[in-house]
Amino acid sequence: MDTAAVLTLLQDVADEVINPRFRALGDAEVSEKSPGDLVTVADHESEALITEALQAAYPGALILGEEAMAADPTLIEAFEEADHSFTVDPVDGTKNFVNGSPDHAVMVSEVVGGEITRGWIWQPQHGASYVAERGAGAFRNGERLRVAEPGDAAYRTARRGWVGKDLPGLGTLEISWACCGVDYPHLIAGDARALVYNRSMPWDHLPGALILTEAGGVIGRHDGGPLEPRRLEGGIVAAPDQATYDAVVAALPALG
Repeated sequence: MDTAAVLTLLQDVADEVINPRFRALGDAEVSEKSPGDLVTVADHESEALITEALQAAYPGALILGEEAMAADPTLIEAFEEADHSFTVDPVDGTKNFVNGSPDHAVMVSEVVGGEITRGWIWQPQHGASYVAERGAGAFRNGERLRVAEPGDAAYRTARRGWVGKDLPGLGTLEISWACCGVDYPHLIAGDARALVYNRSMPWDHLPGALILTEAGGVIGRHDGGPLEPRRLEGGIVAAPDQATYDAVVAALPALG
């Protein structure tokens, strides 16, 4: 499938099984994988449709879906060893989706030989697509993206325990949009000075990571090392430029 075809797949799946449930979920259509970690029928159905299409197009590739991994944790081990794989986040920002917020997304990434080669984010309620191919740039609704100057924008984190804490010399951490498929586009647009995450699950971060770097931004680990798509431990810092990334990494020890 070419890049445009995968985007069309995400849009079609959203139209079929996600959008009809937006602000219309029944109690029986929402459950918890663990306390506070919500999943809906839209997550399960959209992941199944996307996985089926990708597997048909790439029969030799590993498809790592968030909900499939929840059912079979050994998929993570297979992902770490796979030469060709896709990650699927069927409804990123599920809690937002359940609560009626438009800040949710459908995301897919492709990894070949340990490198992110393509990434897709579709925000169905915002009508915004973000697509990148390694070495070919990043695009929003078909228009080339470049990171914007963040100005006075805040530093953001998805970890509520860090909200309100100071990054020495930088400012106070504020909560992100609670959806990586929305966070990364906001960072590129200049609505955040940097993003700080303490978890690095591949379906959450790989699509946005490629889109950000192809737009001119920087992403890496809390320890200053590079983001390695198949290395799962450690937190992530995303920034519009190297100087900001380095400053955040230097300030992180203060968070404990």
